[in-house]
Amino acid sequence: MPTHEVLTALPASSLYQRCDPSTLPFTNTTELEGLDNYFGQDRAIEALRFGVGIEHEGYNIFVMGPAGMGKHQMALDFIHQYARQCPQPSDWCYVNNFSSPYQPMVMKLPAGKACELQRDMEQCIEDLLITLPKVFQSSEYKVRVSEINEEYDEKEQRAIGELREKAKQQNIALLETKTGYTLTPIINDKTITHKEFTELSEEEERRIENTINGLKVELKEILLNIPLWMKEGREQLKNLNRDIVQNTVNQTFGALEKRYSDLTEVIRYLQSVKQDVTENVDDFNVTGNASVPDNIQSHAKAFFPYKINVLVDNSQSCGAPVIYEDNPTLINLLGRVEHESQFGTLTTNFTLIKAGALHKANGGYLLLDAIKVLSNSFSWQALKRALQSREAKIESAYEMLSLASTKSLEPEAVPLDLKVVLMGDRMIYYLLQAYDPDFNLLFKVPADLSEDMARTTENSLSYARLIAAIQHKENIRPLDQYAVARVIEEGSRRLEDTKKLSLHLVALTDLLFESDFFASEDKADTIAIEHVQQAIDAAIRRLDQFRERMQESILREIQLVDTEGEKVAQINGLSVYQLGEYSFGRPTRITAQTRLGSGKVIDIEREVKLGGKIHSKGVMILSSFLANRYAKNKPLPISASLVFEQSYGGVEGDSASIAELSVLISSIAKLPIKQSLAVTGSVNQHGQVQAIGGINQKIEGYFDICSSRDLTGEQGIIMPQANVQHLMLEQKVIDAVENGMFHIYAIDSIDEALTLLMDFPAGEQKADGVYPEESINGRVITQIDQWVELSAKFSAHHDNDDDDEKN
Repeated sequence: MPTHEVLTALPASSLYQRCDPSTLPFTNTTELEGLDNYFGQDRAIEALRFGVGIEHEGYNIFVMGPAGMGKHQMALDFIHQYARQCPQPSDWCYVNNFSSPYQPMVMKLPAGKACELQRDMEQCIEDLLITLPKVFQSSEYKVRVSEINEEYDEKEQRAIGELREKAKQQNIALLETKTGYTLTPIINDKTITHKEFTELSEEEERRIENTINGLKVELKEILLNIPLWMKEGREQLKNLNRDIVQNTVNQTFGALEKRYSDLTEVIRYLQSVKQDVTENVDDFNVTGNASVPDNIQSHAKAFFPYKINVLVDNSQSCGAPVIYEDNPTLINLLGRVEHESQFGTLTTNFTLIKAGALHKANGGYLLLDAIKVLSNSFSWQALKRALQSREAKIESAYEMLSLASTKSLEPEAVPLDLKVVLMGDRMIYYLLQAYDPDFNLLFKVPADLSEDMARTTENSLSYARLIAAIQHKENIRPLDQYAVARVIEEGSRRLEDTKKLSLHLVALTDLLFESDFFASEDKADTIAIEHVQQAIDAAIRRLDQFRERMQESILREIQLVDTEGEKVAQINGLSVYQLGEYSFGRPTRITAQTRLGSGKVIDIEREVKLGGKIHSKGVMILSSFLANRYAKNKPLPISASLVFEQSYGGVEGDSASIAELSVLISSIAKLPIKQSLAVTGSVNQHGQVQAIGGINQKIEGYFDICSSRDLTGEQGIIMPQANVQHLMLEQKVIDAVENGMFHIYAIDSIDEALTLLMDFPAGEQKADGVYPEESINGRVITQIDQWVELSAKFSAHHDNDDDDEKN
């Protein structure tokens, strides 16, 4: 067998990037000054500072980053700090519109004035309920009413008396009956009966009738004037009442008007209140008992038209409001008009108008989760309308859907002056940017959170301060320097990058909580490295049942994976399974079949629709590589098929492309592949090996299978050189490598992989473009040449058969 240079396996020192505790100059985190949760987020903080500072329309903010980055708390903390420096916002309240009760008016007042006005109005109504009845029961008022009534009675009596005297002079009596007045003749100072009247002469009868008819006309005229005199009396009484009410109301509201003299809106409202009280004075029980009722306060509450509905009270706020709405439904954003059931009927009034988050945040900042706004019906469109129109108009989803016929209010819209801060992941941001034309006009400031930062000595110490801040805030045990170093290492492992620190605050906080739990189990005062390791192991243990079942199926040879021997056209590829936040690796057998054909490589996974697009792309790259390297100037008469054996789910990604290319070449060259090695990595059209994801889990998954079957010293992994910087392997793997029982090879080209897998030289291309015959590439070309010749013979034979048929 030809000799060839063997690639050296990676040393154990390159498999894990440790954090040297000596670079952390403290005993435990109590010695460190805490660091705020802006650590590593300079770009996002700069964007937030710009967004809250610029005052033009449309510069609302979208804070984007994956879940668990702490974007909610960071945004809240930053905006709270900025909001404290802002002026105190105004109060908002709704008042009755006396000319159109179903269209309540909104009123803007200085901070604290709304509740003050509300109390003052309640006191005024109480005062009127006491004062007005007393005024109308006073002796002075009764005298004035009596004079008006007497004047009216006197007019009526005088007119009737004059007519009665006139009638008497004409021997006619004016008598008052139960139904009115009647005229009767008089003879000898006595009224006569109808019989006596008929006994009179015809001439006398005619004279009396003419006289009575004339008097009737005058009586009718008097009777017609009586309602006019009554009206005059009522007008006089009304004017008297108006004068008395106006005097009383002016006295009651006088002090109030002086107190709010600098607020034009309030003065205008008080004028309308005084006018309405004057016009509806009977509502104040002016004709009832003048004594003060025991429940005067509750009685005053019945006069809702004169109430002040305080929508937003900013009397206690320090600076601008910062509101986070956790459930941004339509009514929670824009407010609502409530209804009350009275005798089976739903009724409402302006005092039942309730504020929404937009009202509460007016003059400040409103924070919302983008996904929650988008998933609540009507909320996103309502939010956009409010920002575009710069006003909050209460809308009802029932009315929008025509599901409610109850008459409701149409409150005046509240002018808005606020910043909205949406929070969500990057996908939501870019989807909105792509598909919602209004989004770019309304949310012009993206604040993009970083998920990691460079792992330097300086940053590691700052990271320790961040850990100290969380420890102080959450009141957990301090961590010693070794525990902090282990936390930093675990962050790098989660990122799969030895040169990065994780800024995933939720994951970091959870790890500290769980480490604190195990420290409490040990009754330790400080969290040590073993407590951190226990927390890491326990988190894996809680989720690794599925991994155990899959490994068990391999060890019991239910799923076939060889870890010893050699096989042609068979290789161990490596896959990663992602289950939520937990992922693990496992080996998968990949096989190939090659034969004379049309040059097509069939991806069986794609044919049965189990292969994803990226995986299919990888297979197409393999076809391109084979054609370019082995058949640049001739046809490639190969038919090949690739399959992931015993794979019953979807296959995605191109990390198996090195394995797939190697197994194809093994099938063509008829060279066996070592089953003790597993392969992962992507390859391009030029045969260069590219980095992939999940490298730690893939190595550990294969190592666990080999370890369970007993390590032979031959097993190992072939991986991309570019992934070495991502290695943060478990200690058991590092120990096995250090003892020479497991090997990890980092490669840059497909030829290095082929040499390792087949223990045969790949062969370098000579100046004339030919590969050595006794090499992997040479054997592939030899086989392809044979297939080319066979293809030519078959083609010629087919042509001869066609000619014979024609002859």
